[in-house]
Amino acid sequence: MKQNTLVGLVSIVALAAGLYFALVVAPPQSSEPKYLQVYPQPRQLPAFELFDQDGEVFDNDRLLNQWTLAFVGYTFCPDICPTTMAELKKVYPQLQKIDSEFPIKVWFISVDPGRDTQERLKEYVSFFDPQFIATSGEHKHLFPLVRGMGMMYSMSDNMDNPNYLVDHSSSITLVNPKGQVVGRFKPQMEPGKLAISDSEQILADMPVVVNL
Repeated sequence: MKQNTLVGLVSIVALAAGLYFALVVAPPQSSEPKYLQVYPQPRQLPAFELFDQDGEVFDNDRLLNQWTLAFVGYTFCPDICPTTMAELKKVYPQLQKIDSEFPIKVWFISVDPGRDTQERLKEYVSFFDPQFIATSGEHKHLFPLVRGMGMMYSMSDNMDNPNYLVDHSSSITLVNPKGQVVGRFKPQMEPGKLAISDSEQILADMPVVVNL
């Protein structure tokens, strides 16, 4: 009787230890992204034609066969844009090491074509990472593109003022290797802090996303 009790206690301890190591020491990997707001269905982007920092045409085909983290802004932005770009720069080397069939790219979409020339875009993104893509173009292409991504922008100030500001979304949108928008990383809303997307959350989710 005592031997049976001892065996039972040993079994319980072994089971508890197994659960501890399985759930705490080596927790199971989630098969779903934790932070990405996934859209119910991938969204096909409208046809667009922009220019990139090298003066080359940038259109829908340039989004194929890669994962793209897209951010809408402008180079004269005083706060959200440079902070978000710096956050992406911080995690970009680690994003490149993720085991994926397709590479992960960063795409900065300037919605201020009046000031953001090819030369300025090149200087701007090169400051963060020369591998980042920067584009701009006519509003007739930018408006439907940004709207198709589930984002927005508006020229809110008097554009006669050389220091005019542009209102724009601060989310980072994810485009799949088929050139479709699949979701977005929304900014963190905290009192007294800039509303920017958390790069660590992006880094945590991307290994899951690329293998869905």
